[in-house]
Parts: sequence; structure tokens; C-alpha cells
Amino acid sequence: MKHDPIASGKRKSVNLSLDTGVVAAAREAGINLSQVSEAALRKAAKEERDRRWREENREWAESVNRWVEENGLPLERYRLF
Repeated sequence: MKHDPIASGKRKSVNLSLDTGVVAAAREAGINLSQVSEAALRKAAKEERDRRWREENREWAESVNRWVEENGLPLERYRLF
């Protein structure tokens, strides 16, 4: 099983305000609001964490890319493809 760095394994009750039509449609479809909400929040948190990492490390990544363009890949002569 893959480790989820966001999940704690503990549950916390929270209050959400959702459009009544959305709630009714989800219940009619048999959708578990807690599971879907948690999955959407997990995805949004991961995307934001990744976006921040890319922004914080943009300069480093650009410098590595420039170095590879100028010098080629290290150990490239040993590649089999």
C-alpha cells in the first residue's frame, strides 16, 4: 500500500455548507458525501502542494536544465536506449 503523506488515519467531524440541490442529487445517486469530499480535498491539497514545490524550486530546475543542455546527461554514454 502506498503511503499517503496527507492522511493521518484519524477522523474529524466538520461542518460543511453545500448547495441543497447538490446534496439531494448526491444522495439520490447513492454517493457518500464524506468520501467524495475527502477525496476532492486530498486532490486539491496535493495539487496545491505540488504547485508550491514547482514554484519554490523553479530556479533550481531551470539551472539543472541549462546545465544538461550545455553539458549533456551525466553517464549518457552508458545508456542502452
